[in-house]
Amino acid sequence: MVLDWLMEGQNLQRLAAGLWLTAKISFISVGISCVTGTAFGLLMRSRNALLRAGCFLYLEAVRIIPILVWLFLLYFGLPEWTGIHLDGLWVCVWIFVLWGTAEMGDLVRGALQSIDKHQIEAGLALGLNRRQVFLYIEAPQGLRRVLPSAINLFTRMVKTSSLAALIGVIEVVKVGQQIIENSLLTQPNASLWVYGLIFILYFIVCYPLSLVANRLEKKWVA
Repeated sequence: MVLDWLMEGQNLQRLAAGLWLTAKISFISVGISCVTGTAFGLLMRSRNALLRAGCFLYLEAVRIIPILVWLFLLYFGLPEWTGIHLDGLWVCVWIFVLWGTAEMGDLVRGALQSIDKHQIEAGLALGLNRRQVFLYIEAPQGLRRVLPSAINLFTRMVKTSSLAALIGVIEVVKVGQQIIENSLLTQPNASLWVYGLIFILYFIVCYPLSLVANRLEKKWVA
């Protein structure tokens, strides 16, 4: 009976389309953040004190100001200030990239900084230049150390993409809200079933990522 109701009006198809949009926002953001976050992490290790201070301010600004505020600033504030109106999907992508770059950069910085300095000194003593030390000593170990935490960050980005519904993006949570509003008179328990199904969809997407992160962490730490 509940299944029949969910099948009405292509509800399941709409939820699947919303989930696809959620995945699209998340994975585009993740892909860009991998590149920009790695570059940001390297900048955070710069010997230039002014550059490091700028990186620190950017990181703290992203961490202190809630993601929702950033979304509202770009979606509602940008048209007021400049007359430029961005599509809600791309507002989400750029704000998540802003967030992902900061968090990924800090993970990269921490992973590289955790490498024993004696290994770096030994590489330099063997005649390797600074670039070779980074490529052959720091980068391989840094990748192993940062990857589990990076996967967990990406899982958080998938879940946080639900905030897109607040600026009108028709992702999976927004679709669920629409189905509930249209079904309250005929299905009093609509919210229970719809949000339960959304929970399962998020679980299907995020749980495998968490398993991979835990397995890599146990394997590489051991």
